[in-house]
Amino acid sequence: MAMAPPGLARWARNLGARPLAVLAPLLLSGCTGTLPVPMGGLDRRLEAIGSSHAPALSDRWLALIGGRGGREQVVLVDLERQMPVPLPGLNRPDAQPLAVAVDAAGERLVVVRQLEGRTELVLYRRALMALEPIAMQPPGVPRRISLRADGRELAVEVSRGGVWQVDLIEVP
Repeated sequence: MAMAPPGLARWARNLGARPLAVLAPLLLSGCTGTLPVPMGGLDRRLEAIGSSHAPALSDRWLALIGGRGGREQVVLVDLERQMPVPLPGLNRPDAQPLAVAVDAAGERLVVVRQLEGRTELVLYRRALMALEPIAMQPPGVPRRISLRADGRELAVEVSRGGVWQVDLIEVP
């Protein structure tokens, strides 16, 4: 049997005496590469919106629900310009948005919102500044949504009789 060189044997003995917590970062550092960091300028602009949640990202568009003082609204951010864009006719003071999705062109937004005690699903078209309801058959209570990049199909998590299901809906 070959013997390990004296320096290697001493290193192995010392290695066993060190806690794994000290060695783990050294061992993992070669695997992880650089860690992701937030986009500073954009993050500061988003902080100006107030609290925000339910982000949806599609190509150069970020849709989210943000607001201050309990008044939340849908916000659409152009990531290339790092600026919010206007959404006239979408946000009503008496409606509470719950979820949002956006297509890759930033033209169509689908929103789950509560209005007058009911949860509804609506489509907003930016070019028309128009809002229209999206009917679900059979009826149910929508919760989460995901819009295909071309804006033509929607996946909706919906509750019917206490059972959660996913519907695929063609968007007009």
